[in-house]
Amino acid sequence: MKKWFLAVLVLLSPLPGNAEGLSSPSGTVSVNFELAEGGVPTYDVAYEGRPVIKPSRLGLELKGGSNLMDGFEVVRTSTSTFDETWQPVWGEVSHIRNHYNEMLVELRQPRTERVMNIRFRVYDDGMGLRYEFPQQKKLVYFTLKEEHTQFAMTGDHTAWWIPGDLETQEYEYTESKLSEIRSRYPEALRSYGAPATFSPTGVQTSLQMKTDDGLYINLHEAALVDYACMHLNLNDTTLVFESWLNPDADGSKGHLQTPCHSPWRTVMVCDDARDVLASKLILNLNEPCKLDDTSWIKPTKYVGVWGGGVWSLVRIQSPRLVKMKELSR
Repeated sequence: MKKWFLAVLVLLSPLPGNAEGLSSPSGTVSVNFELAEGGVPTYDVAYEGRPVIKPSRLGLELKGGSNLMDGFEVVRTSTSTFDETWQPVWGEVSHIRNHYNEMLVELRQPRTERVMNIRFRVYDDGMGLRYEFPQQKKLVYFTLKEEHTQFAMTGDHTAWWIPGDLETQEYEYTESKLSEIRSRYPEALRSYGAPATFSPTGVQTSLQMKTDDGLYINLHEAALVDYACMHLNLNDTTLVFESWLNPDADGSKGHLQTPCHSPWRTVMVCDDARDVLASKLILNLNEPCKLDDTSWIKPTKYVGVWGGGVWSLVRIQSPRLVKMKELSR
């Protein structure tokens, strides 16, 4: 493995007020962070100067009447760059380059004396962000009521989607404009027939879209470990997606203890659909393999019976399969 790591003091782009900006290694993708009025964390994403995600809010709502959504101030912002080449245990290629610029925004909520950090990693084909909760006296054990990560779209994109079913992904994909998801939902549900949906505009990740001017956008998540799976709920008036986590039996979205962090919320963007399939952004954001010796792992083919039919499995690479996570890198 080849690895280079460089901490830099000045990687931020100066922006007005309390905003901070960061670009990918080649400058293709850029991310801005800003505390909006009321101390609300927001971000936006651009590709070659073209808006991809409009200013979108970040934050979490906790059970017990409290929240981590507003009233923040920036304590510190630090940046770094990272470049390595690593070997996956299995996959289409023998070596993967992991090259990104990173920005860590440390936030403090004065009224509660709680701390929450937001970490951004920006690649030439997209970005990832996650919430981090350091060990602290004022936030030890907490329960998530909702995660309010938003993705504000720049237009009525064409999307390839399946319904946001909390129990299955076995649907046929529907191609439609974002504004048509609500009207096409009943038809989409009929392709499986046993829905456990949470919204008439809720869709599952990963979500693939295409803009009118030819950009391909994919919304997903990475490093899903000890956290609820993320779906997306669309406000079809504003064309803003918001994260929707799988609930447990009592409706809670997660029981956490600091120090901890969320999975990565990812945005891939490119001007060639083939680059979405070729992207290694999700694998790069997964945690490195924890096994010291992987020589005994031999990818093979399994043929079995499922639902009365025969299917074959050549590889398992889905970041949703938590038990396989340790083998993904």
